[in-house]
This record gives sequence, structure tokens and C-alpha cells, in this order.
Amino acid sequence: APAVFTGTDVYQRSFNPQEYLREFYRLSDSQGQPNTFLMENLRALRKMFSLEGLSGDTLIDVGCGPTIYQLLSACEHFQEIIALDYTDQNRRELEKWLKKEAGAFDWRPVVEYVCELEGDREKWAEKEEKLRKKVRQVLKCDVTKANPTEPVSLPPADCIVSTLCLEAACKDLATFRSALRNVGALVKPGGHLVMVTVLRETYYAFNNQVFSCLRLEKNVVEEAVEGAGFDVRFSEVQPCPPGNACADCEAVLSLVARKRASIS
Repeated sequence: APAVFTGTDVYQRSFNPQEYLREFYRLSDSQGQPNTFLMENLRALRKMFSLEGLSGDTLIDVGCGPTIYQLLSACEHFQEIIALDYTDQNRRELEKWLKKEAGAFDWRPVVEYVCELEGDREKWAEKEEKLRKKVRQVLKCDVTKANPTEPVSLPPADCIVSTLCLEAACKDLATFRSALRNVGALVKPGGHLVMVTVLRETYYAFNNQVFSCLRLEKNVVEEAVEGAGFDVRFSEVQPCPPGNACADCEAVLSLVARKRASIS
């Protein structure tokens, strides 16, 4: 792991979204080995977004990065989606796909996989169109700010999804807890938080660069979520496939929590 926790300036200066997508978001690698990590996460997201009450008007994706995989099941349950990320080039990369620009990442194999989970692989093009229509805004955010989208104020959403974001954005547990409170404020009372978080990871690497990750345990994440005003409804740990040099994560936590009604 890096000696100093990777800061926002490093992401802004040197995070390469195309290389990141190539490394982590192809369904199989150059040797034809399946991307188990991605497939497990897609299955977990489908399961979580199928839970009762996980639907509504607005979904906010916090720390979307340059990816859409986390929205493929979600887009069947919400009418509009707002995607947030700190890094300018990540938002630009996402916009490329949304606008069908030349050189955008080809998500088709991943979309087909999710459609297959949902019962009809052939619906991939339809799902891509649905998602493109539903993503209404792509905005800059900083989870360490009390209002992460400042200077923009978003109306509270029905649901927030955050995948593999906070553990890379928060240098210590206090920052993580505070970021969860900041993010939690973006959701309505009774609304939901859907999270995918790596456990016991200290770094991830690609393209000869190493990025920090806050080493977390399941109980620590659950306590932080509860501390941010939520009740955990669903929590499941999936071990990571061993032998991956790109990251040292040991497991992945999938979690759904419901925001408590504010005590007036």
C-alpha cells in the first residue's frame, strides 16, 4: 500500500479511467479467465435491488467513477438517476458512454450478463437505452463535504448507491464515518442506501500505479452505517477470489440499509 493515503489531487492528476476500465471491468481477461469479482458484484446488486421497497423516483450514485455496472439492475427500479464523482476525467468517461461517443468503453458483455441474470440476455440494447435515458445529471462531488455536491443542492433521493467508493476516498475511520453521514443526508427518511464495499483491502493497482484503500471490517462498516442514521436490512459477505495482484481485498460486503425517520 502507498506510504501516504492517496489524496484527491492524485486522482485528479493521474487516475486513468480507460486503463481502470480495461483492468477491472472486462467480463474475462486476455487469458479468457472470467472476472469473478465483477460477476459476484453484479449478482449482489441484482439481489439487493430486488428487495422490497427498493424502488422510487430518484437514485443517486455516489462515486460512480467511469462505470455503469452498478446501475444496470438499479435502472429497472428508479425513474431518474444522478451520478456523482470527484474526478473530472471519470465523469467525462461516463458522459462518453451516455452520449455514445467514439472511443467509449464497450459495456455490452456486462449488460448482457445482467440481462441474463434477469432472464433475457437479448434485452441488452433495450437496457442500455433505458439507462442512458434515466441518467439525468453527472455532477462533481466530494464525500468529505457536508453537502457533497456543493455548490449544487440536490433534493433528497429515494435511494443512494455507492460501490467501491468510500473505502478509496476516506483516509481513516473518522473520515469514513463522517463521509457516510454526509452521503446519508442525500437520502430521504425511509429511503435506502445500497453499498458494495471491499473488506480488508489496503491498495488496488493498475497501469503501474497504486491507490490506497481504507482497511475495513464488516462490523465497522455496519456500525458506521447505523451511526449515519440507517438500519441495516441486508448484509452479506462474499470472499474475494485469491491470487489477484491488482488488489489485496479479502472479501466484499453487500449491504442495504434504510434511513430512520428523523426525530423531530
